[in-house]
Amino acid sequence: MEQRLQAFSTYLNKQNIDVAFLNSPENVFYLTGFHTDPHERLLGLLVFPKADPIAVLPGMETGQIRDAGWTHEVIGYADHEDPWAMMAGKMEEKGISNVKSVGFEKQVLSYGRSESLLSLFEEVAIEDVEDELNDMRVVKDDREISIMREAAQLADYGVQVGVEALREGITEMEVLATIEYQLKKKGVAEMSFSTMVLFGEKSGQPHGNPGDRPLKKGDFVLFDLGVVWKGYTSDITRTFAYGEVSDEQRAIYEKVREALQASLAISKPGTRIGDLDQTARDVITEAGYGELFPHRIGHGLGINVHEFPSMSHLNNGILKEGMAYTIEPGIYDPALGGVRLEDDVLITKDGYETLTKTSTELKIIK
Repeated sequence: MEQRLQAFSTYLNKQNIDVAFLNSPENVFYLTGFHTDPHERLLGLLVFPKADPIAVLPGMETGQIRDAGWTHEVIGYADHEDPWAMMAGKMEEKGISNVKSVGFEKQVLSYGRSESLLSLFEEVAIEDVEDELNDMRVVKDDREISIMREAAQLADYGVQVGVEALREGITEMEVLATIEYQLKKKGVAEMSFSTMVLFGEKSGQPHGNPGDRPLKKGDFVLFDLGVVWKGYTSDITRTFAYGEVSDEQRAIYEKVREALQASLAISKPGTRIGDLDQTARDVITEAGYGELFPHRIGHGLGINVHEFPSMSHLNNGILKEGMAYTIEPGIYDPALGGVRLEDDVLITKDGYETLTKTSTELKIIK
């Protein structure tokens, strides 16, 4: 964490930014090792180019940030106290004055809190530092990669549990409950997002909502799930056929799998990010299903389940060793049902590693 803080402080110094206030729980975690959901309360981190940082958080959580290894100053406030006034007092105490430039996260800090932040100073310029933090977070270090492998392994286990729970007549929500219960027994406290278990025609909804739809022979079964593990996320999608599969279902499935493999094949350092999307999209479009693939090929993965970069065909960024993201092509027929296959991918020195290991071959569950 100290190396990350030093790198960010160096950036602030080069950009002539006198202080940065970080408000997102994810960026606070990245720089402090402390992960929390503050709800409506203020959580923040003051970072300076030439002074030690200050964490700002509810007083009831000061012990937790110390347990996480934070050795720098902490402003822990009670619910009846004003954390902004406490920040102003602490900066005055540290001799930080004549602030001319303030960095913040443009997409995160609310309008109300930005007003409170700016009220601490006289006339200041404001600078968005979110791009720099995204650039720092996009390349994972060895520790992050190790944790993400564990998170992906737990996601694979979730799919396995879901498959083993399938029987004719069981509902989507019953299978979902079994998956999450078994993952909690493994120590998973939080899912990356609302788990999806979709049967039959409902699998044709890219972001469908599980309910009481019972499983029938001939249905597609789509699982989309992930876990938060030691502060990092995973995200896997697999689609199965239950009981039997039609020729049309098989054709759709194999085309999605071909698109996934085509995108994986060019996943290596130096590849234009947009080419991953375009390659998979070309496979699906040339097969006549282009209108049934309505979303980008994937998204960055790490502390957030959806983070920088966006893996769309418009992205001219370049893949780098240590980047992690998803590849998740899909074809969605509202009547027949849909297929999506999603892997978590890590860029290595010479190519890629799929962190998620569940086979993508078509499997018919009897």
